[in-house]
Amino acid sequence: MADREAQTNEMQTGDEAELARMGYKQELKRELGVLQNFGVSFSIISVMTGISSLFAFGLVTGGPAVMVWGWVIVSFFTIMVGLAMAEVCSAHPTSGGPYFWAAMLSTPRSAAFMSWITGWFNLLGQVAVTTGISFGCANFISTVCTFKSSFVPTANTTIGIYAAVLVTQGLINTFGVHFLHHLNNVSVWWHALGTFVLVIVILAKAPTHQSAHFVFSTFIDGTAEDETSVGWASRASSAYVAIIGILMAQYTLTGFDASAHMTEETRNAAMSGSIGIVMAIGVSAILGWYLLLGLLFCIQDYDTVVNSPTGQPVAQILLDAVGVDGAIVLMVIIIGCMFLCGTFSITSNSRMMYAFSRDGGIPGGKWFAYVDKKWRSPIRTVWLACTLSFILGLPSLGSDVAFSAATSIATIGLYTSYAIPVALRVMNHKSFVRGPFHLGMFSFPISVIAVLWIIFITIVFVLPTVNPVNSQTLNYAVVAVGIVITYSVGFWFISARKWFTGPVKQIEAEQMGVNVIEGEDIDDLREKEPATVSVKDT
Repeated sequence: MADREAQTNEMQTGDEAELARMGYKQELKRELGVLQNFGVSFSIISVMTGISSLFAFGLVTGGPAVMVWGWVIVSFFTIMVGLAMAEVCSAHPTSGGPYFWAAMLSTPRSAAFMSWITGWFNLLGQVAVTTGISFGCANFISTVCTFKSSFVPTANTTIGIYAAVLVTQGLINTFGVHFLHHLNNVSVWWHALGTFVLVIVILAKAPTHQSAHFVFSTFIDGTAEDETSVGWASRASSAYVAIIGILMAQYTLTGFDASAHMTEETRNAAMSGSIGIVMAIGVSAILGWYLLLGLLFCIQDYDTVVNSPTGQPVAQILLDAVGVDGAIVLMVIIIGCMFLCGTFSITSNSRMMYAFSRDGGIPGGKWFAYVDKKWRSPIRTVWLACTLSFILGLPSLGSDVAFSAATSIATIGLYTSYAIPVALRVMNHKSFVRGPFHLGMFSFPISVIAVLWIIFITIVFVLPTVNPVNSQTLNYAVVAVGIVITYSVGFWFISARKWFTGPVKQIEAEQMGVNVIEGEDIDDLREKEPATVSVKDT
């Protein structure tokens, strides 16, 4: 026991020294191990949440064949992205994650700009992911309330439930940070066992099962707005429908950068964060395919499921398979996954915002860059995350198209922030200093594949998904992404380029008498010695 404690203390000392090398003090409580770090990303990926939320989208945008094989293809390329990110994370394990990596991997001239753009795309994706998760949770709570009552969900009730979900998740992240790692363990087992039990139960109880031909080969184009319109397969091609149909899989396998954002709270961070990223993707890919196959084989009638009076195809599958009482139990399992997923999404989101604020990247950053001394939690960014997610969720009320657009925004925002540091690592591969987790001779080709895949999905997920395109069916992901690009690039040239010099080295700042966390003026520090606070090229 004494030897284990000594080893743990030595490891923590090493982690703090590595963090100090990057210019930061140890302020967050470092108590997570590799399994807990994996658990955060695994909980945020949450195949139960992503698949259940977008199952309706998948059924009409390519149908079972695209859902099943699209999952396999997306899983492969997502692992490529995860491996490339894990290598960079190992070299630079800090809560800033992608935006910090972008600065470290750029030349001194471009470091601040790359960090700024990456940070804002990561922030957009983080907020949109939380929106998709918690709004989906609110929808499923509304749905299960209809099973044994005359309750009819309305826009007002849904938004009320959505607000309650976000507030509860915010309170847990505010006052429950000391037991988040225990809740993390619960979340991992809840997701793993819950998914396994749900699939076994519906397969065992379903009156009939679909054929293998239906599950693996049936292509369906239901992308027409109404009966008077035709789907995209008729207007364009089946390939177009198949391509936009991979959104369900790609959105689900998103959010694994949480392992990077939690590295300042993880022991042996340079290895644990990287392992957490790759392990979360791999386990989720296998578990998600298992869940998809189980749900598809248990569809009793396709038209009934798609046009379910519950509004949720997954709920209809459960009702048809196990009846009302059984469906309520299984829905509770799904809602539990969604709630835990949203809770840890806010955890990751708040850490990213805290780090970005600490470095002056967010308006009011000096106020947001605050860690409560009693709770050891960045409370102000917790509630900033909840507030922004609530606002982004408002257009999704009563609109499936708007909800799928929110998931597109999450996917584009996060994956763009993943692509920038990986692309910089490719361009500056000769100067890249590897961490303990590295890919050896496969590093360069894997990184190139990862960047090309992200470019592809970024283009795909701003394309229209419903035909014809009008004000009601527009994929407003392109609008939201456009706003972020306009703001981040425009504000950079108007103002930020004059004062944002990249991640602030907190320790050097304090040695100069400027306490970044307590809110003294970062601008004063940069005027004193700008070269010491901007991240240098490695």
